[in-house]
Amino acid sequence: MSSIGKDLRKILSSEQVLDLPEDVSAYANDATFYVAKKNPDAVVFPASTEEISSIIKYAASNKIPVVPRGAGSGLAGGCTPVHGGIVIDMKRINKIIEIDQKNLVAVVESGLVLEKFVKTVEGMKLFYPPDPQSAEVCTIGGNIATRAGGPRGVKYGTTERYVTGIEVVMPNGDVINPGGRFVKQSSGYDLTHLFTGSEGTLGVITKGILRLLPLPPAKKTIVVTCVSADQAAEIVSEIIARGAVPAVLEFLIKLAVMAINGYLTPPIPLTGEAYLLMEVDGNEAQVELESEEIKAVCNELGAVDIRIVTDKAECETYWYARSRLYPLMTTIFKRVITEDITVPRNKIPELVKAMQAISTSVGIGIGIAGHAGDGNMHPTILQSEVSEEVARKADKAIEEMIKVCLELQGTISGEHGIGIHKSSFLELEHGPKQVEIMKSIKRTLDPLGIMNPGKIWKENGGKA
Repeated sequence: MSSIGKDLRKILSSEQVLDLPEDVSAYANDATFYVAKKNPDAVVFPASTEEISSIIKYAASNKIPVVPRGAGSGLAGGCTPVHGGIVIDMKRINKIIEIDQKNLVAVVESGLVLEKFVKTVEGMKLFYPPDPQSAEVCTIGGNIATRAGGPRGVKYGTTERYVTGIEVVMPNGDVINPGGRFVKQSSGYDLTHLFTGSEGTLGVITKGILRLLPLPPAKKTIVVTCVSADQAAEIVSEIIARGAVPAVLEFLIKLAVMAINGYLTPPIPLTGEAYLLMEVDGNEAQVELESEEIKAVCNELGAVDIRIVTDKAECETYWYARSRLYPLMTTIFKRVITEDITVPRNKIPELVKAMQAISTSVGIGIGIAGHAGDGNMHPTILQSEVSEEVARKADKAIEEMIKVCLELQGTISGEHGIGIHKSSFLELEHGPKQVEIMKSIKRTLDPLGIMNPGKIWKENGGKA
């Protein structure tokens, strides 16, 4: 039993604390390959905001690092405890407190699994659009902390658009409640959205007040087969330019379709090199009109095949298969690094060509897929072996991807966050003055530097 674990058992029950090496080692990483050099000293499972406040007060008085953790499904190393300390597992704080149908808001605890929440509100004919591909396991708190996105971002935007208020335990243990149930607020600084996307570096988000929409009554899935990745990218740009904005517009290369075909009946014919998977939603007339507009664009630009799927069960299989793409790639390759870069939508053709060129010049396999409708692409480094040489090539490819992304007026992360993975590149996008402002906010709110240290920017060259 560690000394920290012994102290924490005075705050929580014994069953709420883990500190044996074989237990805490499972919390040394998230869904990436980044593993902490030092295991956390303890993992705790609080059941209330009050318990989290007590944990934080203990950590602050002893200058112990604290790392909030949702489901550990992140792809940027965001909840990897690089300095050991205390990992706060939020899974027990998981209630739907209220669904207010009249005001179209919900109040939920941050450990709530997204899919459970979505199914609950849809059963009430309501709609919560953010849809990270890890919805089966990821938590609302993790989504808020990273401004998580997903395929529906093209039409509906990402998580921050739906957060109207939060409850946060501050680095000294105080509890604050910025925001609220209202649609608009113009009083003081926007603290709600300062914490939204802060990746656990400013406090622990314990509750969220989330905006809901009416559930669209109709939808269709459209599958488009393209001659090449260039053609697919051009079709995406043209569809958006003409104003026929789908709820979802996904880009897949042939390798990705080969992987997901195992989930599909009938499978998608492998007659092209790139594919677009779309969903249009709204009322019946709107869905019909937008489907025909999209079909016309695809025909004009010479798509190999356009299939409009109306059967609900069949449509769902396409989206389930798409959500399984990343896990499938991890079973085929020994290491998979999924990037998360976003460019203006009209720059997608240039981005696709650049990724292909990087793959050739560096000598490493790069798959290309992503939420092309909002410019959020996921070039994915596919490693058939793990070695120092391959790792160097992967690092080189990532660096080149980031440079291209910024040259195309993009951003280094559209939905995964920065964590450890992108910390070397933050200043390339924002410049030293903006990064220093971020650091000054961190120092003001967390003067002891205990909240998720080592994330968002590199520690070398100056403390947060």
